[in-house]
Amino acid sequence: MRRILLADDDRELCELLAEYLAGEGFEVEAVHDGEAAIRAALAGRYAAMVLDVMMPRLNGFEVVQRVRERSALPIIMLTARGEDVDRIVGLEMGADDYLAKPFNSRELAARLRAVLRRGVIASGEALREGDVVLSPGERAVQAAGQTVPVTGAEFGILEVLMRAAGQVVSREILCEQGLGRPLQRYDRSVDTHVSSLRKKLGAKPDGVARIKAVRGQGYIFVRDG
Repeated sequence: MRRILLADDDRELCELLAEYLAGEGFEVEAVHDGEAAIRAALAGRYAAMVLDVMMPRLNGFEVVQRVRERSALPIIMLTARGEDVDRIVGLEMGADDYLAKPFNSRELAARLRAVLRRGVIASGEALREGDVVLSPGERAVQAAGQTVPVTGAEFGILEVLMRAAGQVVSREILCEQGLGRPLQRYDRSVDTHVSSLRKKLGAKPDGVARIKAVRGQGYIFVRDG
């Protein structure tokens, strides 16, 4: 399914994006306020949502928070250029990716393809490191026997880290393999997703962090022993 929900109060922009994305193989339906965005996102008809931060009734942050309580729908947030805080807050609340306005429509199409690729059901045996279990087929994560709710972006990054457990993985590789796109200058999305994973997974039984940062190199999933 390639039906996309576009939530933005700029109706002219919505029309232009719908026309462009239709040529890229997407079907776009637009809503223009936060409350309508939540209702549509939770209806289960869409493969992903493109969500503007600034909207009437409820802003984009509130929409992400409400949607994440009930759905893992991939979300790309649209933020004002230069508003780094908005991007970080959006990712921390559960958005999968972001684009700064004004943006290139071709870049949006590429980001959509990336989040949809991450959502494709994969096959393969579960990955186990200590008491953390990642199941590619179910796209599920458990730690210490408890289910850990993760976004598609977090799942992708954790899978890359666990497959290379005990080795440092660069931010460039995490972005390319985990998020499905090249790392861009000043892009802190990988760091934000890793920070969220560390909080959700918690520390190992001995108190050691499961994921450690290696200054100037990247991140490492710490193996037992």
